[in-house]
Amino acid sequence: MSLNEVREMLDTNAVVPLWPQCGEALNLTRWSAYEAAKRGDIQTIQIGRLKRVPTSWLRRKLGLEPTP
Repeated sequence: MSLNEVREMLDTNAVVPLWPQCGEALNLTRWSAYEAAKRGDIQTIQIGRLKRVPTSWLRRKLGLEPTP
């Protein structure tokens, strides 16, 4: 996923799926993304059985937005 694709995704969504969007943006495998979420290394929101990642958290993690 290119930086421009990541920025466009972050600009158009409030939350993104843990996999593949967040995982690929962080250069993680599917397994690694879910394990990181389980450990609490990736902030997630549970919607039913789906895990979503707030784009505000992902922007900060990628260094695209200053940390508060």
